[in-house]
Amino acid sequence: METSEIIKKVRKIEIKARGLSSNIFAGQYHSAFKGRGMAFSEVREYQFGDDVRDIDWNVTARFHRPYVKVFEEERELTVMLLIDVSGSLDFGTQKQMKRDMVTEIAATIAFSAIQNNDKIGVVFFSDKIEKYIPPKKGRKHILYIIREMLDFQPESKKTDVKQAVEFLSSVQKRRTTAFILSDFYVRNDFMQSLQIANRKHDVVAIQVYDQRAKDLPDVGLMKVVDAETGFEQYIDTSSRHLRDSYRRYWMNRQGQLLETFNKSNVDNVSIATNEDFVKALLMLFKQRS
Repeated sequence: METSEIIKKVRKIEIKARGLSSNIFAGQYHSAFKGRGMAFSEVREYQFGDDVRDIDWNVTARFHRPYVKVFEEERELTVMLLIDVSGSLDFGTQKQMKRDMVTEIAATIAFSAIQNNDKIGVVFFSDKIEKYIPPKKGRKHILYIIREMLDFQPESKKTDVKQAVEFLSSVQKRRTTAFILSDFYVRNDFMQSLQIANRKHDVVAIQVYDQRAKDLPDVGLMKVVDAETGFEQYIDTSSRHLRDSYRRYWMNRQGQLLETFNKSNVDNVSIATNEDFVKALLMLFKQRS
C-alpha cells in the first residue's frame, strides 16, 4: 500500500473512531472497565464487617490490634489489543473484509482508552507472535498502531490464540484489560491458557466473522480456498444436504467457542461484517457496567 494511501486511510479511521469514542463510548467504556484493577492505598484499624482476608498481619502484630489494607481503584488502566493477523482475516463477502472491521473496532477501543487516560499496547499474532507494541499513551501512539494494522504483513497465515494469550501473561506483569480481536478460526484448544490469563487479567473476546462462514449461498459449483493452509476444493452449493451440513458445522464450532469463553469466565461478543459493530460493543460494555 502506498504511503499516501495509508495516511488517507489512517485519517479516515481516526475521524470515525474518535467520533465514536467521544460521542458514544466515552461513558460506557469508563463504567465497563473502571475498577478492574485495585491498588493498595493505606492501612486502617479493623472495623466490624471488614473482610478478614484484608488484614495486614505485619501491622497487626506491631500494634497488637487488627489493621486492614485499604484498596482503591487504579485510575489508570493498561489496555492490550491482541489482534489476529492470520490469512483468514483477509476475507469478506458483505460490507467489508474481516480485517477492516477488526481495525475499526481496535481503533475505537484505543481512542476510548486514551480518553480515559489509559495506556494501550498491541500484540499482532498469527500462529506466532508477529509483533509486540508496548503500552503507551497519546494520539501519536494510536496513529502508529492504526498505521501498523493497515500495512502489517505477517510472516505466517495460520492462527494460534493459545500462544497469543500465553504471551500476554508473560509480558504483562500488572493486571491488564485485554481485548482479543479474531475470527477464532483455530484448530487447537486454548481454554486452559485463557483461564489462566483471565485469572490474572481482564480478558474480553471479540469475534469478527463473515455471514458466508455461517450460511453458504446456493450458487452451484464453487471453488473454496482455506486462507490459512492454501487447500483448494470445489463444492456443489446447490446441494441442500451440503448447505445444511455446513451450517451444522458452523453452529457446532460456535457452540464450542462459546463454551470455552463461558468456562473461562471471559466476556465476549460475535459481530458479522455486515452488522453495526457500534451496537454490539455498546451491548458488551453495558453488560459489564
